[in-house]
Amino acid sequence: MNDSRIRSILDRTLAGERLGDDDALTLLKSNQLAAIGSAADQVSRRMHPETYRTYNIDRNINYTNVCTAVCNFCAFYRGPKSDEGYVLPRHVLLKKVEETVELGGNQILLQGGLHPKYKLDWYEEMLGDIKSHFPEINIHGFSPPELHHFTKVNKLTIEEVLSRLKAAGLGSVPGGGAEILNDRVRAEITRGKVMTDDWLGVMRAWHRLGGVSSATMMFGHVETLAERVEHLRRLREVQDETGGFTAFICWTFQPENTEMSEVPKTGSFEYLKMLAVSRLYLDNIPNLQSSWVTQGLKIGQMALMFGANDMGSLMIEENVVAEAGTVHFLSLQQIRDAIAEHGFEPRQRDVFYHLVDEQLEQKAIRANADACARELVTLAV
Repeated sequence: MNDSRIRSILDRTLAGERLGDDDALTLLKSNQLAAIGSAADQVSRRMHPETYRTYNIDRNINYTNVCTAVCNFCAFYRGPKSDEGYVLPRHVLLKKVEETVELGGNQILLQGGLHPKYKLDWYEEMLGDIKSHFPEINIHGFSPPELHHFTKVNKLTIEEVLSRLKAAGLGSVPGGGAEILNDRVRAEITRGKVMTDDWLGVMRAWHRLGGVSSATMMFGHVETLAERVEHLRRLREVQDETGGFTAFICWTFQPENTEMSEVPKTGSFEYLKMLAVSRLYLDNIPNLQSSWVTQGLKIGQMALMFGANDMGSLMIEENVVAEAGTVHFLSLQQIRDAIAEHGFEPRQRDVFYHLVDEQLEQKAIRANADACARELVTLAV
């Protein structure tokens, strides 16, 4: 790859010129990770001149693993007739929320499979139960594939579905189920799941209602580099229209225990390059999260030098990636230390990227330290 061309692209981007698709593709084909990462870090620091970097405390509650879609990349789902399918009893779900609050969490990530049985009133009741018991908690819930599925089961428009769920207590929408926003890729790796235009349509509709959401990318499977760029472009176009995406998170496909286990696992070099190019390309999405859940502590920490300004969530509970064999878990203190080692003040935030009150933050730190101490005592016994 021509060094001068890479330098020209990066210089133009640093000067404020919007990165084009051809330029992004050139960067992804390049092996000049240090130069690309340095440019992404400069952009990130320009967008976030604050002396702190952020993290969140939440819990990924999967209320069901029953799913009518068949995704070759997913080790978590179970078909409707599987003996291993479950739906969380309501008291179990509420207990999980309670534990999250006790550890200083201000949000739950509520997602499930595409269950064929339940109508929209069942989901409204679930949201209402959570909010009646824990009015302070934000429900970051129902990915676009779920929300699109609700329209089919209930014969309602996406606007009607979203309006009713928002009234019931839905606070924000996660960007799950995006994988790669290209129909060729989606048709190859999944069946019975939302396609590109409808995934984006869910987000547009939610943003029009005044809602915010995150955006994601799972890469390193059957997609081409050009299709990765197309994914970024489709997100950037929606953000130009609505401004509703608060953050972007990309991670590498975890092939273990899936029907695509023969796919070579994408390494950290490619992850950091994809992250950095995303920071350069997505000039209108303010925050990029590190994916330490798939990359581990050290690479997750390095992400803060390659365009990320947020360490993501403590993730008190995570099931989907874990089912694929990824076992990276960090304590709150490890996340805070990872940020501090880069010279930044670690600060807890909410889904809207507002900083949590420092007294509440300190309370959460103490609660997590006590929980870790109790676990160590249990392990010692």
